[in-house]
Amino acid sequence: MPSPAPLSSYVENWHPEPVSAHDPMDPGPVAAVSALLDLPGPAAGAGEALPPLWQWFHFLHWPAQHELGPDGHLKDARFLPPLPDRQRMFAGGRCEILEPLRLGEAATRVSSLSAVTPKHGRSGELLFVTERQEFRQGGRLRMVEEQDIVYRSARGGPGSQHPATIDEVTAPAAEEPWRLRMRPDPALLFRLSALTANAHRIHYDAPYCRDTEGYPGLVVHGPLLALLMLEVVRREAPGRRVGSLGFKLRRPVFGGEHLLAQGAPSGTGVELRTATHRDARHATAEVSFV
Repeated sequence: MPSPAPLSSYVENWHPEPVSAHDPMDPGPVAAVSALLDLPGPAAGAGEALPPLWQWFHFLHWPAQHELGPDGHLKDARFLPPLPDRQRMFAGGRCEILEPLRLGEAATRVSSLSAVTPKHGRSGELLFVTERQEFRQGGRLRMVEEQDIVYRSARGGPGSQHPATIDEVTAPAAEEPWRLRMRPDPALLFRLSALTANAHRIHYDAPYCRDTEGYPGLVVHGPLLALLMLEVVRREAPGRRVGSLGFKLRRPVFGGEHLLAQGAPSGTGVELRTATHRDARHATAEVSFV
């Protein structure tokens, strides 16, 4: 059989143009996310600063149903590379907060393609796509975010890299002074998917996860791991403003597992990680204060 074409060959002439989006920065999403996290009230109100990474609950795009592929993702979109049988995974990102976005003030986001990098991993050839997003309010640049998305072509079947069953009892040990525990269940994953307009079936369709993707159960959203680490910072250092952050998503977590987001502060920031009993570093993050 002929060797498959390298993934880089599919994106040689792929140069999507930047695109703008607008959002009124209504306080409704913040109230909804606060309820999801069992906070006693909204984390912010009109005129107040949006918590870091909570911009993910704004600027949402709800496509028509026929635009979705069999996995629940969009079949085509501006920053989706034209790969055959494309599989998408969120790998991490960075964010520089010049000024926090504020609720109740209309904002503009300009998204552009920053980089496309082919790499080889244990599962074969991968394509890393970095999307850059610039956020403005009142004509001023407030924040710059970059997201790293990794793609591969064709799905893999069940493999030894994931547990055969999900342990819903064992919890990871706390080792850092700042910590936050959570056990994401199907209801929480469903609500988070709804709040982010995410129809990816790995977060709500357990038979699909097992039979098509090779997972033992529902997959916890990668962004939730990052949000929990930043929530640790928000709760433990309410008087400090985050100036920059970076995070990496290393290994999937499954619904029903006990999560522990924990970190250790330094003079200028915090180093954080999200653990289960299986792995001490499913996700890691570095946060710097202003």
